[in-house]
Amino acid sequence: MSALSTVPGVKRGTIPVFAIATAVTVSNIYFTQPLLERIAQGLGVSSTAAGAVATAGQIGYALGIVAVVPLADRARLRRIARVLLTVTALALLAGALAPSITLLSAATLVLSVTTVLPQVIMPTVASMAAHGRAGRALGAVGIGLTMGALLSRTVSGVLAEATGTWRAGYFAAAAATAALLLVLPRYMPEHRPGAGQDRTSYLKLLASMPPLIVRHASLRLSAVLGAAGFAAFSAYWATLAFHLSQQPLGLGPAAAGLFGLSSVPGALAARYSGRLTDRYGPDTVNVIALTSAGAAFTVFLLAGDSVAALVIGGNLLGYGTTSAQTANQARVFTGPAPVRARLNTLYIFFQFAAGAIGSALALALFERHGWTAVVCEGMAFLAVGALALAAHALRRRRTPGTEEAAETAGAEGAAKTAGARPLAPAASARPR
Repeated sequence: MSALSTVPGVKRGTIPVFAIATAVTVSNIYFTQPLLERIAQGLGVSSTAAGAVATAGQIGYALGIVAVVPLADRARLRRIARVLLTVTALALLAGALAPSITLLSAATLVLSVTTVLPQVIMPTVASMAAHGRAGRALGAVGIGLTMGALLSRTVSGVLAEATGTWRAGYFAAAAATAALLLVLPRYMPEHRPGAGQDRTSYLKLLASMPPLIVRHASLRLSAVLGAAGFAAFSAYWATLAFHLSQQPLGLGPAAAGLFGLSSVPGALAARYSGRLTDRYGPDTVNVIALTSAGAAFTVFLLAGDSVAALVIGGNLLGYGTTSAQTANQARVFTGPAPVRARLNTLYIFFQFAAGAIGSALALALFERHGWTAVVCEGMAFLAVGALALAAHALRRRRTPGTEEAAETAGAEGAAKTAGARPLAPAASARPR
C-alpha cells in the first residue's frame, strides 16, 4: 500500500502492520475449527458439544463488537489496543489449560469478546485512506483478515498433529497475541483521524446505534449481504473437519488445517476487489462475490467427497467472502467519520451473529443428515443475499437517486449530532 493511498501524516508501514495485526487477532476466532474432532476426543464429549467452542467464539465476537468497538468513536485507540491484546492473551492461556469443555468454551467466549481489534482497525483505515482509495486500503487490510482466518486453521491443525494435543494451538495463539502487544500500539493513532474526541457517555454511545440502522440504507444492505455470506462461509468451515474425518476421505486435523493453506490463492485473488470497488462500486463487487460463493457450494454439492473439488470450492468461497467483505465495508464507511466505528459495529454484529447461527445449524444438520444438508444450508443463505441485492437494484432502477439522497441526509444528521461537519465518503463509486 503506497503512501499515496493514505492521507498525509500517516506513519510509514502502518497499513502492513494493521494487516498483520488483523491476521493475528482474527485467527483467535478460527484456529479451533480444525481441532474440534481432537477436542471432542481429548475431553470425552460429542462432536456437537465440541462444536460449542466454535459457536462460543462467534457469539463472543459478536458481543465484543457491540460492547467494545463503539468505544473507538471516542476512546484512545492505543489504550484500547493494549487492554484488548492483554486480556485476549490471558484468556488464550486459560483455554490452553482448561480441563473441561465448559471451561474451554468459557475461555473462548472471553477471548473472542476482546479479540475485536480488526473492527477497531477497519474504520481507522477508512479514515486514513486518501479520497477514492478507501477500497484499496480496506482490501489490503482485508487480505490480512482473510489470511489470518485461513492460515490459523493450517497452523493449529499441523500443531495438533505434531504435538498430539489440541492445546498447542491455544498456547501458540497466546504467544502470537502477546508479541503483537509489543508492536501494534506504536502504529495506532491516539484517536482515529477525522473523528475527534466524542464526549458522549458510553451508554449514550450504545443507545445511538439503533437509529443508525434506520438512517443508513447502505448499512442495512451491507448487513444483510454480510450476514448471508458469512453464515454460509461459517457453515462450511464449522463442519469441514468432521466431513474430512469421515469415509471415504478419512483425514485428520492436519489435513483439515491444510485446507486453510490451500484456500490462500482464492483469498489473494480478492486483493483486487478493493480496486474494483473504488472503480465500479460495491454493488458490482457483491454480484461477483455472490456468484463465486454460489459456484463454490455447487462444487461442494456435486463433488463433496473429492479433495480436489473441496480445494477448488474453498478457493471460490474464500474469494467470494473476502471480496464481499471489502465491498460491504466500503459501502458502510460512506457514513461520516464520527460514527464509522458504530456503523461498523452494527455491520459486523449482524455478520457474526449470522455466522454463529450458520455454524450451530450446520453442526446440527451434519450430525443428523450429513454433508449434503450443510451444503443446502449454505445455498439457502446465499439465496437470501442474492434476493436482497436484487431488491436493492430494483429500487434504484425505479427511484434513481432517492436512496442516495436519504443516505446523504442521514449522514449530515449524524455528523451534526456528533458535532462534526460531514466528511467526504470513504470510498468513491462510479455513478450507475
